[in-house]
Amino acid sequence: MNISTLGIDLAKNVFQLHGVDADGRVVLRKQLRRSQMAEYFVKLPPCLIGMEACGSAHYWARKLQAYGHTVRLMAPQFVKPYVKTNKNDAADAEAICEAVARPNMRFVAIKSAEQQALLALHRARSGLVKARTALANQMRGLLAEFGLTLAQGIAHIARIPEIIEDASVELPGSFRLLLQSLHEHFGQLNEHIKAQEQQIKAGAGADLAVQRQLQQIPGIGPITSSAFIATVGSVKDFASGRQLAAWLGLVPGQSSSGGKQQLLGISKRGDKYLRTLLIHGARSVIQANERRRQAGLSSDVWLDALAQRRHKNIAAVALANKSVRIIWAMLTHGRAYEPGYAASRAPA
Repeated sequence: MNISTLGIDLAKNVFQLHGVDADGRVVLRKQLRRSQMAEYFVKLPPCLIGMEACGSAHYWARKLQAYGHTVRLMAPQFVKPYVKTNKNDAADAEAICEAVARPNMRFVAIKSAEQQALLALHRARSGLVKARTALANQMRGLLAEFGLTLAQGIAHIARIPEIIEDASVELPGSFRLLLQSLHEHFGQLNEHIKAQEQQIKAGAGADLAVQRQLQQIPGIGPITSSAFIATVGSVKDFASGRQLAAWLGLVPGQSSSGGKQQLLGISKRGDKYLRTLLIHGARSVIQANERRRQAGLSSDVWLDALAQRRHKNIAAVALANKSVRIIWAMLTHGRAYEPGYAASRAPA
């Protein structure tokens, strides 16, 4: 049995395998338990292995690469068109085996254990931030039931201890105790978020590309830069900055037909968390630029013109797109950030 290409349908305990030889003939249909995986692939001659980029995929990709195999990960939406019949493990494994051999297939970069650990910090922090926001909204809503209003924003939650201690405010004692307990939990969430941000910044500081290059770009801080490096890996896997921006979902989708071009909103493909960080950073740059312009200080001419003709949300996405292209150019060519840089053109 000479297997050249193998598709694996990953699962929690049962893994389905589908293998073909160099001529495309099916030579293997097999089901393995988790405990059998290592023993089987250590003995298997090196071959091309395809898997969907799902839970535990990066772990198994690193494991199988260590055994000498060539591993390719694919987004599930690119594999689904190759499923010929009803969905089951065997059909999925066959579709994966067929998809990985396509010459125009797009693959997902395999993340290292360090990249996954850093992204786990980002995911945990993101979850805590959502919980903190939900708790702040809950306290604001509970106070509104008693005729007390707080302005939006995390900073205004600091007024709650004053409200609890204010005897002139008509609040039942049980509600004051509840509010105090919720505010203490809010403080604990704040401390956890700060601690994880320190870990993220410490991890980013160890990477010179993040510390010295990406953070020089307006709107790119330690959190965004570390998330970018951990998520994207090597930007040299992308042919251009536009391709990288498209991979992150920062370019318009299309619905074109009959020679008529119709552009839609941004595609929102790729990593939602990283795209959110980039757009929020762009918003902060636009706001700072507007404050400088109103104060009569020097401002970014490109941003001023963009903000005048487009909505602020569209301007933020456009600036995020531009930042991603700058990142690609900097890391691809090994250059530092140069404000106002213009590419030189050779004379005709």
